[in-house]
Amino acid sequence: MKDFFKYTLATITGLILTGVLLFFFAFSTLVAMLATSDTEVQVKESSVLTLKLNGSLSERAIDNPLMELMSSQNSTVGLNDILNAIRKAKTNENIEGIYLDAGSMSASFASLEAIRNALIDFKESDKFVITYGDQYTQGLYYVSSVADEIHLNPEGGVVWAGLAVQPMFYTDLLKNIGVDMQIFKVGTYKSAVEPYTETKMSPASREQTSVFLNDLWSHMVSGVSSARNISTEELQNLANQMMLFQPTALSLEHKLVDKLSYRSDMDEVIKDKLNGDKPRFISFNQMKNVPVAVDPKIKNEGNIAIYYAEGTIVDSSSNSFNSEIVANKVIKDLKKLQENEDIKAVVVRVNSPGGSAFASEQIWKSIMNLKAEKPVVVSMGDYAASGGYYISAAADLIVAEPTTLTGSIGIFAMIPSFGKIAHSVGLDFDVVKTNEFSDFGALYRNMNSGEKQLLQNYVENGYDLFVKRCAEGRSMSDEAIRAIAEGRVWTGARAKELGLVDQLGGIEVAIALAADKAGITQYRRKSYPSMPSLIEQLMEMTSKDAVSVYLNNSIYKDIFVKAEEFKRLTERSPLQARMPYEFNFQSL
Repeated sequence: MKDFFKYTLATITGLILTGVLLFFFAFSTLVAMLATSDTEVQVKESSVLTLKLNGSLSERAIDNPLMELMSSQNSTVGLNDILNAIRKAKTNENIEGIYLDAGSMSASFASLEAIRNALIDFKESDKFVITYGDQYTQGLYYVSSVADEIHLNPEGGVVWAGLAVQPMFYTDLLKNIGVDMQIFKVGTYKSAVEPYTETKMSPASREQTSVFLNDLWSHMVSGVSSARNISTEELQNLANQMMLFQPTALSLEHKLVDKLSYRSDMDEVIKDKLNGDKPRFISFNQMKNVPVAVDPKIKNEGNIAIYYAEGTIVDSSSNSFNSEIVANKVIKDLKKLQENEDIKAVVVRVNSPGGSAFASEQIWKSIMNLKAEKPVVVSMGDYAASGGYYISAAADLIVAEPTTLTGSIGIFAMIPSFGKIAHSVGLDFDVVKTNEFSDFGALYRNMNSGEKQLLQNYVENGYDLFVKRCAEGRSMSDEAIRAIAEGRVWTGARAKELGLVDQLGGIEVAIALAADKAGITQYRRKSYPSMPSLIEQLMEMTSKDAVSVYLNNSIYKDIFVKAEEFKRLTERSPLQARMPYEFNFQSL
């Protein structure tokens, strides 16, 4: 018994000491991060920018201390950081080229297009781009195709197999657990409700998906064909062979890659590009702290604000770790930009599948107010659909990538009924009311015919207003908008043909247009809203946030996202302007 207490005490003491040591290690790590976060970086001669493309890509990434300490392999990378790093590297005389390390990055078409175009622009400075991959995902191969040299691991492969969309349907699951989904919508192509009412895609949904999916694939094939000097016919034939499972030598034979190399060979490859000089590698994170040379002789004529609006559009924050466009916050932010005399124009970067129709209307009005004072240009990211298009329609000009998914002008409402679940577990309900519709929206029963008609009218009125806003913003008739609305999703390229978009391009094009409309040539860029500091994140972070961060950056991400979606099902504004499905592009 004496030995038992001795060993138990020793174990407890060891655990306490370990906890203390871990605390001090974490604390010292954070202190070091804070100390180095703003340290200016000087670029030396024979430097090469290294872009390691791993994790998840978002418009902007917050430097999250928790994820740094967890050393996550799936951390979020900011598209703005990558583009800014490439832009700085182009003009920095000590940077000779870019080494692209193609790993596995979760990203959508327009974001990949933006990186690819930035690399093409970089090459105009007569600097080199070399890329290496153990195994190229299809999206990163598309980006890498513009490189001077593409290196592939001799035992690796290239995913080149075409695109597929695989929506998930919950209808039978909901029936099995006793949930009735009551659906109200306007728009033949407004298929956002289909996962809750159908077990497969409707003909209209299949049609629109087939059209934009083939548009996206054709764009990718055409881009690779031009960059690699391979015919589109040959690229289609290679896709039908599923190149990943073919001998690696076949990728070399068909010119998908230039050389078969190991990662350890790349230092020598880059050294040769530098005429024998040893390369000094600089990461894109370090590039954040590389100062931009400012000519003191050039007078700054004002600032252009870049306002990032990313995520689902909501009336109020759901305290989700996922990106959200919270109406009340956006309204306040835009009001400040409107009143700031130093800001001469605003670029609103929209990357959103939509959300609350009411919140979209409020943001639309704020952009209209802003536009009355100074030029507003919208730059569309991966998605700017439904509510995302609603808020964009107010701008002076709209710029989209050819691969942006936009449009989806339609409205729906989705009200669940949990009555069957309640009755199955022995719960019964009764009601006393003063008027006919006093208990409207009760979740323990299905709606009656009168309630359904009221809600359908409400949805149709919302659709009429949506069409009106788009018609006003695009200087088109209601009839012209209705002809291309009905909830249909379009690529940016087709949206331009239809008049929903003014010009194709990325955020740099939007900034140039904003400056031109403001009548200025010398300006500084200011990004909004401001990013929280490490200390602010730590002060606000809870244990729930820590779990969310971990799940959202783990192999369980897809399950976590779906669970979050179900959680928000009963929290949403009843009137929704959202694009169909959350597209999971297979083979990207």
